[in-house]
Amino acid sequence: MPTLLDSAAVSHVGRVRSNNQDSGFAGEHLYLVADGMGGHAGGDVASAIATRRIAEADRPYDSVSDAEMAMQSALMAANGQLAETVFEHAELTGMGTTVSALYILGDRVAIAHIGDSRIYLMRDGELSQITVDHTFVQRLVESGRITEEEAAVHPRRSVLMRVLGDVEASPEIDTSILGTVAGDRWLICSDGLSGVVSFDEIREALAQPVTALDVADRLVKESLDGGAPDNVTVVVVDIGAEPHGEQGKRTVGSAAHPLAFDLAADEPPRRALRLPPFRLHAVPEAHFEPDVEDYLDELIEEDARRVRRRRATWIASIALIVLGIVAAVLITYGWSQSRFYVGAHGDRVAIFQGVQQDLGPISLHHVHEDTGIALSSLTDYDRQAVEATISADSLKAATAIADRLEGSSGK
Repeated sequence: MPTLLDSAAVSHVGRVRSNNQDSGFAGEHLYLVADGMGGHAGGDVASAIATRRIAEADRPYDSVSDAEMAMQSALMAANGQLAETVFEHAELTGMGTTVSALYILGDRVAIAHIGDSRIYLMRDGELSQITVDHTFVQRLVESGRITEEEAAVHPRRSVLMRVLGDVEASPEIDTSILGTVAGDRWLICSDGLSGVVSFDEIREALAQPVTALDVADRLVKESLDGGAPDNVTVVVVDIGAEPHGEQGKRTVGSAAHPLAFDLAADEPPRRALRLPPFRLHAVPEAHFEPDVEDYLDELIEEDARRVRRRRATWIASIALIVLGIVAAVLITYGWSQSRFYVGAHGDRVAIFQGVQQDLGPISLHHVHEDTGIALSSLTDYDRQAVEATISADSLKAATAIADRLEGSSGK
């Protein structure tokens, strides 16, 4: 069964940024890259918080499906922790982070992804991009409005449509389960690599028969040689046929250092203004102007998607509640119709099916049989008993009661 052979995690601040807002983690089973945003005061905090929280999911699971669910839960928990941090530290308003993570269990890999960091798979000399960027320009590419080449130089190529942070309480996270075989080489990277180093250059580097650390170092160097306008973080994971030796857990980037933000002790928490998840690093101008109408249309569509998801959740919840109520009513009604009692119906004795109570507008009893026995023919004791109703466990028992009343009456 394939298992982990080698892994490496490397992060570099790049040639332009003054601080590293990326974080990377290579554990025993779990590997991830988080690319923070929100300016100098928030991006590093966001990626560090998310990485540390998600890294807690690096433990054994019974199945890869359990691992997938644990990763999704960890990302959602990280999102909540980021929102709470912004609530308590309003100067961090608008911070957020991408996350691309994979968990290896035998010959299966669970993936969780949000944002524009990427996961690649190198298998038999062929490189495949596994994740899909959650960006404005990717939406334009998918809708056929621009080409891949235009997306690479689009002025709004760094605008994210999905991100962990204080933007949305329940962000949509992509998860999947894939197979892996001995010889596979997985790459997780921030857009500091994929935005500078071409697809073919990444494939060439991953194809080299060297260690995971050598590959990671080479990829970071190629990004630096290309100008590295952003932080660059790379995690490489090699799959082999034999178990690997103990390598320990490695954290790189901002998550490897103490959180660098402060709040005066006497300053009360403030609800922060929620802003769209813009990356704040500079984007060079391209040979064409941005289509503002397309940009606004995509933002509106993304907001509409969120509204539809919430509406669908509410509708499903209401439907479940209604179904539960209907089921309870049907069960109660079914049980009531297995009961019988003898009572007065006008001036005669009748056998009733059901119980004497009503369920709102629904009557839980009806006349099953009019015995024809006049109440006036009964003794005072029996008449009072009938008027107060006489319960019976079955129709047979109710019939026996009616027969006894008829035998003791003056009819």
